[in-house]
Amino acid sequence: MRVNVWQPEPGETLLARAPVTFATGAAPLVRGMRWFRDTERNDIQHELQGWPEGPSFIPRSTGNSMARRFLKGTAKVTGVTFMAALSAAGGNVATPSSADSGSDTPDDPANEVDDFPVMWAAQGTIGRTLPWQLDPGRLNQKYWRTHLIVTDRRILVVQLPYDGKSMETIDDEVIWQISRTDIREVELKNFKDGNDFAITFLDGSWCRLSCRSRRQLIRYLMRVPVLLAVDDLNQRQRKTVLDYAEEIQMPDYVSPVITQNSCGHYNVDILLPSRITSAFGASEASLVLDEEGRDVEFSEYHPGDY
Repeated sequence: MRVNVWQPEPGETLLARAPVTFATGAAPLVRGMRWFRDTERNDIQHELQGWPEGPSFIPRSTGNSMARRFLKGTAKVTGVTFMAALSAAGGNVATPSSADSGSDTPDDPANEVDDFPVMWAAQGTIGRTLPWQLDPGRLNQKYWRTHLIVTDRRILVVQLPYDGKSMETIDDEVIWQISRTDIREVELKNFKDGNDFAITFLDGSWCRLSCRSRRQLIRYLMRVPVLLAVDDLNQRQRKTVLDYAEEIQMPDYVSPVITQNSCGHYNVDILLPSRITSAFGASEASLVLDEEGRDVEFSEYHPGDY
């Protein structure tokens, strides 16, 4: 049920939409925790205007951390032995693969291993205006979600209800937004699972967010892309795009997001309002075109096409 789906203003282009939250620590000392800090590393969550009470965390001691790591390692060895025994006995056992973008090496130990701030903001800075609903410790994820929306002009956070049995229900409420000109830098944070990224604002404040489908989000968040219109393509490319738009029943008010990659290929993403869900955000219908207007097969992608 589409109660209220956020749409860009005339002349504004929707680029990406995905569920985001404040990130969560993964290193042993800070696992499952997060902090809101000023530039002196003080906890400021009680100073944030309009924020309800939330959980307070204390980093684990080194001894406690070592004990947890020992127990985890013992369980892992036991589990591997058990799985091997099952396999040897003819059991059909599948093991999960790790995220290809994750890393076991921290880039910033002070903020990823010893401490885990997800907000770093002095008084009066943009970072302190972020909505409390992004905090999984304050918003009940069983009933609500927060999505980050990226356009060519701004970024927004919307809150919407979540029902696992009716993920097509969309009722957006804008709870925060800024202009893209207020963003200084967007940086990937790959420790540990490869879901995190940090946004640094012009005033030096920053936040660390997590998104399980960050690839498409980051493509358009890290820089404002040079957008092309369908009329900017050659005749064969235009035909491929328009035929595809008709095939997927693209509404007249939706425009394909077209960018040219450094290799010469063209990315075409079409965000259909009918495919937006509370669980996954906007799922794009995509093409990669070559100069001949051919839809490039995945096996023939260049690095810049991903």
